[in-house]
Amino acid sequence: MTDPFLSDFLAPGVDADEIPELAGLSAARPLLDAFITLFRGSEAEVLMRLLVLREIGRESDAPRWSPEALRARFTYLDPVKLETVLKRLRDNALLAFADDGLYHLSDIGRNAVAALAMLLRFTEEEDAELGFLTAQLAGLQAVGSLNPEALGHLLSKLNDLTWHFEEAIASGSEFNIVAARRRLSANEKWLARGTEILTALLADPEVPFDVARVAQRIGLAQSRLARADASFQRALNKIEAQRVTLGASGISSSDVSAWLRTLNANRLAAFADDALAPVPEIPLLAGGHELLDRAEGVLCDEVRAQEVDAALPPPDAAEVNAAPETEDLALLQHFARRLGAVSQPARLADVVAGGGFAPASYRLSLLALLADGESAGPADGPVGEFMRLPLDVLFGDTLEPVDEDEIALISAGRVTPRGAAPATDTPSAATLEDIR
Repeated sequence: MTDPFLSDFLAPGVDADEIPELAGLSAARPLLDAFITLFRGSEAEVLMRLLVLREIGRESDAPRWSPEALRARFTYLDPVKLETVLKRLRDNALLAFADDGLYHLSDIGRNAVAALAMLLRFTEEEDAELGFLTAQLAGLQAVGSLNPEALGHLLSKLNDLTWHFEEAIASGSEFNIVAARRRLSANEKWLARGTEILTALLADPEVPFDVARVAQRIGLAQSRLARADASFQRALNKIEAQRVTLGASGISSSDVSAWLRTLNANRLAAFADDALAPVPEIPLLAGGHELLDRAEGVLCDEVRAQEVDAALPPPDAAEVNAAPETEDLALLQHFARRLGAVSQPARLADVVAGGGFAPASYRLSLLALLADGESAGPADGPVGEFMRLPLDVLFGDTLEPVDEDEIALISAGRVTPRGAAPATDTPSAATLEDIR
């Protein structure tokens, strides 16, 4: 049968029994009622109930209390308010009143006190959630009651930590990164303890598949957290490389920022006194003559028309029958006729020299071109004819002196009519040195 209060939250036509997620909560109604009793009402009422319940459960040697002993124990509370708190706890099965007239904690009440004691213990440390969840897993493993839901809580916490650390690195803030690194250091013992639990859990061959699957995902999340410290260090090294030092004082921008964070809002606001103006004071950097020139240019119709007119200029008439530029090959043709007259082997110095260093260098480069072979030249034209001259050019590996016609040294070599003597030397680079 559907709870009349639940029907207000369910969609029309949906019964609470049709929702599997509600089955576990409905079965735990007595425990939920106990926590509802503890935490319903004002903050002061909740604190008083927790105070009385914890003090009654704190006494382990004599767990039963008489009404007089309770009044003596809570002398700092108003007697009427104390009776109201005891009645509320007793009516909701958190506190039992035996036939002998003594108070004692019920089973549900003791479980609630134990859970609160564990939570309050972990609130004294940083990241209490991870410590509490890890301790809870250790207890469940010890009694053989480990389940996927408990592992899922730990996995969710680890993923949340990973997201927090990644956000700190992405922010690029040194303070966020240092705080996240400090948080990671505080969690190292819980991560190590969780690793021990997972190792023992996965080593059990009879562990259920759904439990092992969540345990493996927890292991991956812990591995990502273990690598976070190296990511923090890389991010800090990058920030250190970009740190700005204020002159030769040794004080960096990070030091100034850290000092500013220690100040309250009033101190920070005081720094802005006489530093900010309600209206920006911009100095006038233009004089009267400059303003007048600008005004004339803007008001001039001709200038305005030129700024608006974006038409292309008229085309120019192309020249008709214009002869293309040709390269002056007169020196090459003259040298080709000179080589054509060679009938006996001749020294390079005798063939190249004449007219000064520049013409000799040009002739020597033509001989190097001729030495590359006939296939390297074009088919037609003066260059092709030069490449087809029946001559063999041999360059030696040494230099021989000339000392005339602006030439000091020249590569040893010979120009030989083809067929007059076999080519035995390997061609090498030609060299010509200016006598100057």
